[in-house]
Amino acid sequence: MKTNTIMWNKNRITDLLGIEYPILQGPFGGGLSTVELTTTVSNLGGLGGFGAYTLSPQEIYDTHKAIQSKTDKPYNLNLWVSDHDIINEEYTKEQYQKAVETFKPYFDLLNTAIPGLPPSFESRFQNQLNVIFDIKPKVFSFMFGLLDENLIEDLHRQGTIVLGNATTLNEAIALEKTGVDIIVASGFESGGHRPSFLDQAELSTTGTFALIQLIKDRVKIPVVAAGGIANGRGIAGAFKLGADAVQIGTAFLATEESGALPLHKEFLFSDAAQSTTLTRAYTGRLGRGMTTKISRDVLAATDKTLPFPLQTHFMGELRKAALEQQKNELVFFWAGQIAPLLKHKKASTLMKSLIEEASELLNT
Repeated sequence: MKTNTIMWNKNRITDLLGIEYPILQGPFGGGLSTVELTTTVSNLGGLGGFGAYTLSPQEIYDTHKAIQSKTDKPYNLNLWVSDHDIINEEYTKEQYQKAVETFKPYFDLLNTAIPGLPPSFESRFQNQLNVIFDIKPKVFSFMFGLLDENLIEDLHRQGTIVLGNATTLNEAIALEKTGVDIIVASGFESGGHRPSFLDQAELSTTGTFALIQLIKDRVKIPVVAAGGIANGRGIAGAFKLGADAVQIGTAFLATEESGALPLHKEFLFSDAAQSTTLTRAYTGRLGRGMTTKISRDVLAATDKTLPFPLQTHFMGELRKAALEQQKNELVFFWAGQIAPLLKHKKASTLMKSLIEEASELLNT
């Protein structure tokens, strides 16, 4: 006879964040997050996430208000500390010429003009961060860098829980030293950008389940496992290895409530999702998505792309033309390695399934 059963979903992360289940929805950027998806997950006891790195300060404020109108539960607002990789104007011109030479065949294939050098880019992060101090969200996460210790103390004083993203053990140690409350351990399997910041992203590719164990061995604050998790089995595995919570991206990206294109969602449930690639070809930063003709041909495009986010702008016309002409082999869709196991098309159904499966496996 069992006594004093410890519920898997009651731990220091659920206590800290004020949520019922230690399940976080990945905060997608670039229009993939929606108010509906974020609030659905939060209302069902998880932590919804909203990626705001492309938004203006006013858009962040408006989004926060829209989320608050649909839930009184916490949610995670995410920004990028480093939102560009531009070194200088001369370097950018050199990279532009290389990009034109590399990607011209694909523009020609679509009979689309190669765009000119994108306009200058100014970092938005500082102005975006000012909004965080205005709206005082319950949970704030950041990627691609470290925040100053004093800023984190200021966030704590206003009642905001702070999450930092790590792709290596050294990044996790650095984050803990700055005073963050929780570390999101982003494994190699994850879809989307690799948020590495201490070393080149190509050299920061530890798998999720190895990364959790490495970090738990050296870091005292709670750890969230992210990457390669889409069902209760993945949650149970992460918890057995020491994770205090999981963050799930691709499975939520595939749901009706996300901002992904219908074609993107269709591909996530197709055989195309069986093959994913890490590439800089589409944005200038290393990210994982479904393998395409371009990602196969330009696999080592590290020195042939524009700095982020100028490459995103450069490839925008090609993506638009490819979609219009239904040349889907030239369109890059974000996806994690776990995509072939996706089953659920509604966020509420997915969330309930995650809870039921994890409860069955962990409350025994």
